[in-house]
Amino acid sequence: MLLRGPKTHTGEKPYECNRCQKACIRSTQLIRHLRIHTGEKPYKCNQCEKDFTGSSHLVEHQITHIGEKPLECSQCGKAFTGSSHLLSHQRIHSGEKPYKCSDCGKSFQQRSQLVHQRTHTGEKPYECSQRGKAFSQRSLLIVHRRTHVGERPYQRIKAFSQRSRLIGEKPCECTDCGKALNDRSALTKHERTHNGEKPYECEHWEKAFSQRCQLTRHQRIHTGEKPYECNKCGKLSSYNTSLIQYDKAHRRETP
Repeated sequence: MLLRGPKTHTGEKPYECNRCQKACIRSTQLIRHLRIHTGEKPYKCNQCEKDFTGSSHLVEHQITHIGEKPLECSQCGKAFTGSSHLLSHQRIHSGEKPYKCSDCGKSFQQRSQLVHQRTHTGEKPYECSQRGKAFSQRSLLIVHRRTHVGERPYQRIKAFSQRSRLIGEKPCECTDCGKALNDRSALTKHERTHNGEKPYECEHWEKAFSQRCQLTRHQRIHTGEKPYECNKCGKLSSYNTSLIQYDKAHRRETP
């Protein structure tokens, strides 16, 4: 799969992936990139046996075992295990979005969010070896593979989450801060506090949110929806927190 090109000159990218045509300056970069397609993770943690595609990711992960967080945000004091996590976090404060889609110009805070470009190119680099069906994201391929063994993945995730809550188990741990959570969806939401990802965007304003429920609340500004009603005075509100304020006001009025 490695296509060797001529010697590198300024700006030249002679090493090209024959799966998605991504070009790289060095052969080592292409080797790392190919792991996206192959799923290879040659770097293993000797404490928990978790695998990683790159050595730098392994080094940052290993720090979580000793609890060391040597890098601190100068604005809020939050500490991180690695420089990449700190840089991602700092974009929450700065609002910087350095990664831009070359097709539509949309900008993102994280490089990983540039997977968005596949909506333009139609690229689907993750292919099922049994049926040949291709997917734009690895997570979609993993879900698809479970259908071959008769598993209903979303049903399984729900059951696993319910079981974890019943027995008090929290099997999913954040690699940034070590916080344990009940299930993968809760972990994904929590991780956005570290990486600053805000996938839910308002179609009226250029405002984005980390959680869908936050977007739903925000949209009431535009729709005027007031789904919460005070059971004492009948006053309507867009937010349930307002009902608490109304209730306190009524209590003060009561002699």
